[in-house]
Amino acid sequence: MYGTVADWIAYAALRGLVVIDDAASAAALVRASDYIRTRYVIRFSDEYDGTTPAVIEANYIAAAYELETPGFWAKTFTGSQVKVLTGVGDIRWTPVDTGMNGVDAMQPTSPAIDAMLVPLTRWGMPAVSVV
Repeated sequence: MYGTVADWIAYAALRGLVVIDDAASAAALVRASDYIRTRYVIRFSDEYDGTTPAVIEANYIAAAYELETPGFWAKTFTGSQVKVLTGVGDIRWTPVDTGMNGVDAMQPTSPAIDAMLVPLTRWGMPAVSVV
């Protein structure tokens, strides 16, 4: 698990959120850690790991979603569900290209968490060319 309930309570309080030290909060933090580990940490470049401060902060953000809606990070959907209404007569929908593929296109994401952790992953690192 990334972080502690006690530290999450302090983090949340600074942002005007209330988290209490109970079983539901602990479970939300564990589920958030599962999401952060399987979506980001396993893809980190060699210089980062789960002790990186951004991981802890991202986990507290993810845990807030989990506490509010248990199972938030575990739901799945297909890319075809990401669409916009483009016509009303004979209703028409157009798929939206999210730029994501595979499993990444089928799970919820947080722009704040992505902004913190994608740069630490192998696929978020800038390419280096050697001549």
